[in-house]
Amino acid sequence: MLNQAAFANSLAILTGAIYLLFYLVSLFAPQFFRHLFNAQFLGADVASLFPKEISFSYFVQTLAILVITVSILVMRGLGYIIS
Repeated sequence: MLNQAAFANSLAILTGAIYLLFYLVSLFAPQFFRHLFNAQFLGADVASLFPKEISFSYFVQTLAILVITVSILVMRGLGYIIS
């Protein structure tokens, strides 16, 4: 049986790492980020909806909300929604 707490923690860490990776790519290679992000939506220009620059405090707030939300959803047994 899958340990629910371990799964929640690993999924929360993975979500945070992917968010951090996308943020770093958007800082250092904005054109590649635009291509990579739009590829997730079958080429629709979704990246143009983002603001040009994101403040560090906004980045940290969003990261905390992502990690906490994923952890709570999985711990409550709603992990099947995510996967």
